[in-house]
Amino acid sequence: MASEFYSTEILPLQDKIFRFSRRLLSSETAAKDATQDVLLKLWKLRDQLNEVKNIEAYAMTMTKNKCYDVIKSKHHKTLELVHSNYTNESSSLSSQIEARDEVSLVAKFIEALPEQQRAVIQLRDIEQFSNKEIEDILGMNSTSVRVALSRARKKIMSELKKTADYGIR
Repeated sequence: MASEFYSTEILPLQDKIFRFSRRLLSSETAAKDATQDVLLKLWKLRDQLNEVKNIEAYAMTMTKNKCYDVIKSKHHKTLELVHSNYTNESSSLSSQIEARDEVSLVAKFIEALPEQQRAVIQLRDIEQFSNKEIEDILGMNSTSVRVALSRARKKIMSELKKTADYGIR
């Protein structure tokens, strides 16, 4: 019964866990390792998981804690974003190139954000978690989540505007 629960409730979260780990850690290898560690820990806890109200938030909280432990242990200073889910429906090659460049710019700007803002923007705008779920995952209050998200978005928009203005001159 517990292994069925793990297969139906936990394994489908594997990609989200990896993407979140990838966002917080500086290498794909480290993100894969963190994902495996979280999945293994969840496997060991599988008999108690039926008591957890929100399995997804629980798994993401474990992921955040694991990644922060890795960051602290290796003293990482920068984080890297690889957002591979971006697709462009435009048939124009130049539009596709511009869109890809813009995604790369946004990724670079997100990398430069403080750790908490990076985590909030990843969970909200990429993973599509609700603010309440983000509060639970990151252990923040609602105001802090809204402020971090707002500041992150403003900073990204400001940097995009600077880049666009620079390109015009």
